[in-house]
Amino acid sequence: MNFLYDVFGIPFGYLMRIINSLFPNYAVSIIIFTLVTKLVFIPFNYSMQKNAARTRLLNPKLEKLKKSYANNPTKLQEEQQKLYQEEGLNPMSSCLPSLIQMILLFGVLDVVYKPFTHILGFSKEVRNEAVGIAGTNLKNLRCELITMEKLNELADKFKNLGEDFYNKAVEFAQNFTIFGANLGKAPTLHPEVWNKEAVILAAIPFLAGLAQFVSSVYTQNYQKKNNPAMQGGGCMTAMMFLAPVLSIIFAFGLPAGIGFYWIWSSLFTFVITYVLNIYFDKNIDKINEKEKAKALAYAAKHPEKKTFMQKMLEQQQALEQQQNGTPSTKTNLSKSEKNKINRDALKDARKRMAEKYGDEYDENENDDD
Repeated sequence: MNFLYDVFGIPFGYLMRIINSLFPNYAVSIIIFTLVTKLVFIPFNYSMQKNAARTRLLNPKLEKLKKSYANNPTKLQEEQQKLYQEEGLNPMSSCLPSLIQMILLFGVLDVVYKPFTHILGFSKEVRNEAVGIAGTNLKNLRCELITMEKLNELADKFKNLGEDFYNKAVEFAQNFTIFGANLGKAPTLHPEVWNKEAVILAAIPFLAGLAQFVSSVYTQNYQKKNNPAMQGGGCMTAMMFLAPVLSIIFAFGLPAGIGFYWIWSSLFTFVITYVLNIYFDKNIDKINEKEKAKALAYAAKHPEKKTFMQKMLEQQQALEQQQNGTPSTKTNLSKSEKNKINRDALKDARKRMAEKYGDEYDENENDDD
């Protein structure tokens, strides 16, 4: 898991360093950094929401198929796959953009967690020594933020580090604030003194939860509006409330900079989702026809290449053939024909097992089984 943070944190780290050089205040840098990364993710959001919008257009036909083949799940799946193929729609096409986006998010979080690495650019040796002075485990993703909290407490020890670590870290920490509150500190509901900083820090987790709640409410209402037959409403409602609550709980156990990032991440996600939904609501019919034409043109130009749905259909037919012991085109077989097919299938299975384990196999050995 740490490998993903390290690899994808490098390019986003360069981006954050450039932003922070232009806007030295860390809070401002986080906002701009979050906006830029969300803009980078827009093509993936576009692909996922386009696929969802196109799928919604098929819902009436899909519901009709469900009613027609309610007692035949295998046939239902086959007809659904045929429909997807006719429409030039891959129901799994949103999985890859979602996976890519999730992987890239590791890099985004790595930048937020590691300012010494990505913003100040200290060498690995100096970073490791600083973390050791702070008494923090290097495997802890928040080790650099925790170290920054102890700059004043252990100043004499940090001053002995090379690369002018102490002075640079202290200067950065002074700008690691929002309205004077240190974003490297963890929020708490039981501060020693309820001063301005304590109030700001305590508010951040609640604002992070609220931002996620607003985004979740909008998403669920939009889905219900466009897909009234959607199941699992109770579970989705529970998650709508549970996810923001968990965000609040987690944010109280993390440096405030993380919660601050979550606030803006949720807000920008909401805005992008809202704008794309408006766009698809107005244009999905034209987009759908264009995508269908594109799929048909590609199939005509590359007849030798099989589409995802064609492969799915062939796999389904092969599975039926294997389960029945005969091509699906044969029906009304006699009892003796079925018995022969089963015997042949059993022989074939035994032969494959013998070949796999290097045993000898006599084709006539089990003729009387």
